[in-house]
Amino acid sequence: MSANSSERAAPVDVVLVKAGRTKIRYRGELVADDGNRIAVRAPWAGDGVRDFGFVRFEPGDVFTEYYWRDRWYAVKEVRDARGTLKGWYCDITRPATVSGSELIVEDLDLDLWLSADGTAVLRLDEDEFAASGLASRDPEAAAAAVSALDELELLAEEGNFEALLR
Repeated sequence: MSANSSERAAPVDVVLVKAGRTKIRYRGELVADDGNRIAVRAPWAGDGVRDFGFVRFEPGDVFTEYYWRDRWYAVKEVRDARGTLKGWYCDITRPATVSGSELIVEDLDLDLWLSADGTAVLRLDEDEFAASGLASRDPEAAAAAVSALDELELLAEEGNFEALLR
């Protein structure tokens, strides 16, 4: 899987797996793949509006999603239909894998939200992570997940977050 600005964007199926089952599958376009970091652009794949209280994802929103083969997270830049930045939603995941035209990512429950203006940095779903049992089933993966969340939070709080996406 490779793409650059001189090629037409290739379709890719993003497959988000949680607890061994496919949570969601959606079609996007491959923006770039440098061998480690993969960038995909896709419209909001959810049904209707999803209001989290701190942000609303809705039809027309466009996600530019960044996945790494060596990092335990994915960063999703969220823009509305007019192109206005809403912020970044980050999933803590196992490193991404690619199989044919599928980008496969295992969600580990932890999430982070960073608002467009940088004033809101929210750790999310820590209760779901604790309830998942990952810490007892796979302590090394659980430690990597918590470390990844800490890393993203620190980058967001220090104002260095966008450097991840360059």
